[in-house]
Amino acid sequence: MTALHARLAITAAVILLGAACDQPAAVQPPPPEVYVTEVVQRDVPVYLELVGQTEGFQDTELRARVEGFLNSMTFREGSFVKQGTVLYEIDRKPLEALLAQARADQATAQTRLAKADNDVKRYTPLVAKQAVSQQELDDAQAEQDAARSQLEAAKANVEKAVLDLSYTRITAPISGLIGTTEVKPGSLVGRGENTLLTTISQVDPILFTVGVTEADYMKVARRATDRVGEAAPRATGIQLTLADGTVYPHEGKVSVIDRAVDPTTGTLGIQIEFPNPEQLLRPGQYGRARILLDTRRGAMLVPQRAVQELQNLYSVAVVGPDNKVVFRNVKVGPRVDSLWVLEDGVKPGEQVVAEGLQAIADGASVRTKPMPPPPVEGGAAVEKK
Repeated sequence: MTALHARLAITAAVILLGAACDQPAAVQPPPPEVYVTEVVQRDVPVYLELVGQTEGFQDTELRARVEGFLNSMTFREGSFVKQGTVLYEIDRKPLEALLAQARADQATAQTRLAKADNDVKRYTPLVAKQAVSQQELDDAQAEQDAARSQLEAAKANVEKAVLDLSYTRITAPISGLIGTTEVKPGSLVGRGENTLLTTISQVDPILFTVGVTEADYMKVARRATDRVGEAAPRATGIQLTLADGTVYPHEGKVSVIDRAVDPTTGTLGIQIEFPNPEQLLRPGQYGRARILLDTRRGAMLVPQRAVQELQNLYSVAVVGPDNKVVFRNVKVGPRVDSLWVLEDGVKPGEQVVAEGLQAIADGASVRTKPMPPPPVEGGAAVEKK
């Protein structure tokens, strides 16, 4: 029985081995397909982008400087007015009466001084003849001095009355856009205070005010120092992007830099001056100004989608001539539209995976399809704040 069992076991093993040899070998799946693009090398300007707000080049408040009822308003609110245009008129009658009274007082003081002059002139020779006393001459001279002082005071009152009367006609001190009126005709103004009537803003040019950190200010300051004696690079003008995403057609320039850093905010105020001939910009508008910091010469760029980030470590998948993938750590710089500047880790012309990163691993073989990089002509790297 034992020998028989052994022969049966050997026969079964041979049968099973033959069946296994008859099965076809497993088919290996093809390498994954990925889209690759070359590392491009271009000169890229680097901008500092700052959010700010516009304000008038000169904002002037119009106030009522005399008391009275507002008779008329002769302008359209929100319109452009020229310097010297009459805007408001205050009731003149009370001030005309004060002016008439002041002129009458001046005439009275003039008459009193003339009488005092005559008395002094008449008493002077009589004192020498002892026809009048010295006391009478002294009194006449004192009256003359008092009359002269009263005349000066009367003249000052007339000048003040004339000046107050001129304040009843309020004109535009500058040319610019006028705001809405704070008071309407018929209102009493100027009682106890200089009532605010409206504000005029000179808007051509217009100012764009931003606040920069100390670090950003040092970047701008150092860049200005580096450019001394050099030819100005492209796109040196400051660009302004408006709230609707459009770029303002006129370039600006730095007008004023604050004396010191604001200790409460840690920022330094900068005013950028923009031409505004079409009066498109109004005070109070928000926007983003782009200030040129540097130009990256021969910057290496890849699509942002080709860069992977994990715990503040950045990497790209480089495909070699043998179609094998090698993951490399890279040092990233500023972004340029849909691209990213890589400061280290790749070389110009190398192929990086732009799509299909989820299906590959380090050392894997891949099938590549070219993906043309997006155009970067005129692209700019932006440091957003």
